[in-house]
Amino acid sequence: MIVTVVMEAPSPAFQSPSRSSQQLHFYLAVDRPQFKMETVVELLGVLGRRPWLPIVVCCSSRDELDAVCSSLSTLPFISFAALYSDLGERERASVLEKFRQATINWNQHLNSAIVGEEGLEESETREEEDEKKSHLVVVTDVCLPMLSSGESSLSSRVLINYELPTKKETYTRRLTSCLASGGIVINMVVGGEVTTLRSLEESSGIIIAEMPINV
Repeated sequence: MIVTVVMEAPSPAFQSPSRSSQQLHFYLAVDRPQFKMETVVELLGVLGRRPWLPIVVCCSSRDELDAVCSSLSTLPFISFAALYSDLGERERASVLEKFRQATINWNQHLNSAIVGEEGLEESETREEEDEKKSHLVVVTDVCLPMLSSGESSLSSRVLINYELPTKKETYTRRLTSCLASGGIVINMVVGGEVTTLRSLEESSGIIIAEMPINV
């Protein structure tokens, strides 16, 4: 399956929280499970080219997380990290802090006035280029930010549910711990999971629309 997403100009979903506070929920259907990873990589190949864009990919298991991280290693314009159960406390704090800094940079990028090219340096150092990469965190459900323990929400602009949750509580927790106000949720759906999707939609009181070509 080939994904075509046109993002030439910021859409309402990618405006600052002050401009748009409603989260948008989409689903992206593939015919077979083996096409899901390819589709996610293609999708991130488009989304990830936006400087500083903070993205979270939620997985149900460590095996899924490892597979996603392995596939995303081929995308040079995305800086990504993983949150998993045996990650040390210091490393976890570092991942969370770097991602929060990415969300600050993204919001400043959106809210700042457009600067003429003549006001910029002709070239950027490798370090500056790395800082401008979109930032992505891949996380399993058991390692989501613990809001009740004082950790802050990741506040990403895009949340991709690589594996569709079967329970409303899991879906809701992913939203509250990972997604900013005005962000986008993209649910990967395979075949018969449409029934599960509609069940989540009904129990959560939200509308999950098919993902349009122009986002």
